[in-house]
Amino acid sequence: MKKKIFIVFFQIAMLSFAFSQEAKDIVKKADEKAKGKTSIAAITIQTIRPGWTREMSVKGWTKGNDLTLILVLAPAKEKGVVYLKRKKEVWNWIPAIERNIKMPPSMMSQSWMGTDFTNDDLVKEASILEDYNHSFLEDVTIDGRNCYKIQLLPKPKSAVVWGKVIMAIDKKEFMMLHVEYFDEDGALINTMHCSDIKLLGDRLLPARMEMVPANKKGNKTVLIYSSLVFDTPLNDSFFSTQNITKVK
Repeated sequence: MKKKIFIVFFQIAMLSFAFSQEAKDIVKKADEKAKGKTSIAAITIQTIRPGWTREMSVKGWTKGNDLTLILVLAPAKEKGVVYLKRKKEVWNWIPAIERNIKMPPSMMSQSWMGTDFTNDDLVKEASILEDYNHSFLEDVTIDGRNCYKIQLLPKPKSAVVWGKVIMAIDKKEFMMLHVEYFDEDGALINTMHCSDIKLLGDRLLPARMEMVPANKKGNKTVLIYSSLVFDTPLNDSFFSTQNITKVK
């Protein structure tokens, strides 16, 4: 009898692992499609508040999941500001004071340059693949597209910003279309919705992402891709603290 019970529990555990792995594979496909081996992006970021709107232009480079560099092009006040991620280290070059600051993990949950995106959202210090466990919730429809709804819960020893992430990924094209971010107490903090699907580079992807905070009426940040190029060779040395003051 005990042997039969053990076999049943073992089968359930294996089935649970299989579903978890399959959910992770879907997240991985969506993540890899959005990044490629490398990517070079031109982006406009609009920070919208009840009484004002602010616009920034940035250029971003990525290589795999470990290397990211973001350069602010406009407005003039922030021009030349750079954010660099190398594995789990994040650096911020501020040309006005000629300082290169290593950002502590505690700053990852803070606003990125006054927007509704966090530092972690932009430079991706946490890995949505390695720092979370993945599971299916249900099938949902987002803007007429059939999607997987997948829950991400942080692994016990992962230093991450969010207590839970729920994302909807298009079943056909493997695009992230809707993401909800929760704190450790389960309260909804931010919702990101992706739209304006078009060819970016050689891939069908959302060109517009809106991040809306849950408890700040009239606030949102809109991120718009004007161009996105994949798989251009980039040396690891490009993503270095030595290069952070020279990139243009």
